[in-house]
Amino acid sequence: MADKALPFTKDEIVGLANQYPTPFHLYDEKGIRENARRLKNAFSWAPAFYEYFAVKAAPNPFLMTIFKQEGMGADCSSMAELELAKRCGIVGEDIMFSSNDTPADEFKAARELGAIINLDDISHIKFLEDCAGLPDLVCFRYNPGSTRPGNVIIGSPHEAKYGFTKDQMLNGYKILKDKGVKRFGLHAMVASNELNYQYFIDTAVMLFERVAEISKEVGIKFEFVNLGGGIGIPYRPEDKAVDLDAVSAGVKAAYERIIVPANQHPLKIYLECGRMMTGPYGFLVSKVLHIKKTYKNYAGLDACMVNLMRPALYGAYHHITVLGKENQPADQMYDVTGSLCENNDKFAIDRNLPLITPGDILVIHDTGAHGHAMGFNYNGKTRSAELLRRENGATIQIRRAETIDDLFATLDFGALKKF
Repeated sequence: MADKALPFTKDEIVGLANQYPTPFHLYDEKGIRENARRLKNAFSWAPAFYEYFAVKAAPNPFLMTIFKQEGMGADCSSMAELELAKRCGIVGEDIMFSSNDTPADEFKAARELGAIINLDDISHIKFLEDCAGLPDLVCFRYNPGSTRPGNVIIGSPHEAKYGFTKDQMLNGYKILKDKGVKRFGLHAMVASNELNYQYFIDTAVMLFERVAEISKEVGIKFEFVNLGGGIGIPYRPEDKAVDLDAVSAGVKAAYERIIVPANQHPLKIYLECGRMMTGPYGFLVSKVLHIKKTYKNYAGLDACMVNLMRPALYGAYHHITVLGKENQPADQMYDVTGSLCENNDKFAIDRNLPLITPGDILVIHDTGAHGHAMGFNYNGKTRSAELLRRENGATIQIRRAETIDDLFATLDFGALKKF
């Protein structure tokens, strides 16, 4: 059972709302750091373990710097994410660059930064060689096809656009060896927001078996295996968090059973978690503007799917707390909505909550990953501020709210006068 208690009080949030207009995202530094240390401790048995924080989950330099301070790197998938990592002082092999349909300039930027390049397709070997040159270390992303199930967010591997087939990998590593590449990695990412811990052990077994097979067939030694991310978080109160110690124990057993006899020890173990690193430690804080009663009861917020689109995109559940009414009976049913001209702009549908009145503050839980990051500007909505609650209890702004001037900055109104 997930604990949906808040790490702050109503008085604290009311004070913040007087300083920073709602809506805003609020992150808990203490929770993030403690979670990062739990992950590192779970894999302390590995010859070398490293977490590359998936920047796409929460691309904010303050959050990325927290992970850098905790001895972690950055998993990047675009030019902007590479630049963010660089500006945070994360460079070299502390960056894992995993992208698809990659433009030449992004490969060049990754090479210049010294990042580990994780190729998505066999044709990208020549493309990378021609546009930026092959580095000493190259990784391939494996797509196991119909041999592994996927899940609702990332889809079935057989239908996914990502990665090499098994035969393509075998051929690809031969090509790299012939071209003089000396260092090799292997990666897979076959699920997202998965709560079954056995899934990640099975992924490790799959990759370790590929390492044993390919190393023997091609005559190479692998430097690392990147087990990917995809570790889910308990969005619903009845969900149970993934047991990291159980995952680690299963991976260790597979390592000793497969990697050691294959003469691939020591093999570095990498992860690229995003959601589980920040997701449970972020909260969307919003005020109720209106209560509408027609065929249903609607609680209309000053936030909308610009601030959190997962419920509209996936039908995803996010727990909601009405501040100050935690102990009141949840005997009223609402659709909790935003103001976009889209009927799916809803944070909750038919949700039982305490009686809500205009001016109430609602906290939407578990928005620390794929929340602010997935924002957009439909209807001319501006994206919210991001705040960080420090370990000492003080709160700082780590991204200001957008303004109308920001939104119009790319428009040439001067040229309009001559139009």
